[in-house]
Amino acid sequence: MTLLLAKDGIFPITRDKRGKQLVKLPASGLTIPGTIQGEGKLNGVPSLFIRLAGCNLHCGWQTDDGHFSPCDTAYAAYDIREAYPMEVEDICQTIIQNCASIRHLVITGGEPLLQKKELKILCSKLKQIGDFHITLETNATLFDAEVAENIDLFSLSPKLNSSHPNQHIISINPACIQKFITHAKTQQKEFQLKFVYACESDIPEIKELLSQLKEWQREDILLMPLGESADILRINTHKTLEHCIRNGWRFCERLHISLFGEQIGV
Repeated sequence: MTLLLAKDGIFPITRDKRGKQLVKLPASGLTIPGTIQGEGKLNGVPSLFIRLAGCNLHCGWQTDDGHFSPCDTAYAAYDIREAYPMEVEDICQTIIQNCASIRHLVITGGEPLLQKKELKILCSKLKQIGDFHITLETNATLFDAEVAENIDLFSLSPKLNSSHPNQHIISINPACIQKFITHAKTQQKEFQLKFVYACESDIPEIKELLSQLKEWQREDILLMPLGESADILRINTHKTLEHCIRNGWRFCERLHISLFGEQIGV
């Protein structure tokens, strides 16, 4: 059973599945495996990431001043020429060799649920081999109950209209989002609704979506500034902060960009 991984795959790591030291050090510049979660409710928590390849959306954001910002993980979403397959067992063994004291794993993409059959097996095995807390990062257009059973935090990132300017695409699925929320609530798990702020039209769109959902609290709603680099982040940070304060939402920092810049695999 194999999963298709993006080019950064499992990161940051220093050993392969057999425990052999890798020649190349992590892009973080550290000599140890692991990084921190840079976004959301677990911001700052030591973590390992598993990035799957392939996405059902093709995002690129348009700001009010006309700036276009492409997907910062295009290599995992639609430009996946450097993606590669890896056996579920090999993924698990690589995690074991690199986890040390790390207990938080983040499965991201692309859109991980495009590989739901294999993902279900991976998450089940990870729970069997260690006391891991698993976050699933998803655009929330797809839901699978069997995968959800082994997830501890659902990081839901619905893509607003500003993520596909000049295209007539429906990329938000309220019914699917509600399935994640309801599962989290009934199974005593956590979720977060994490939105990218690119322009003023995002705010009424977020409010309209929230009006269609139930069982959420203001602290579950996170707004983060658009930006694949520190310079672009600064442009949107002030307005993002203002909207968070006005609406009682959480401001979502992108700590990994502050620490490591535009590098991948950090």
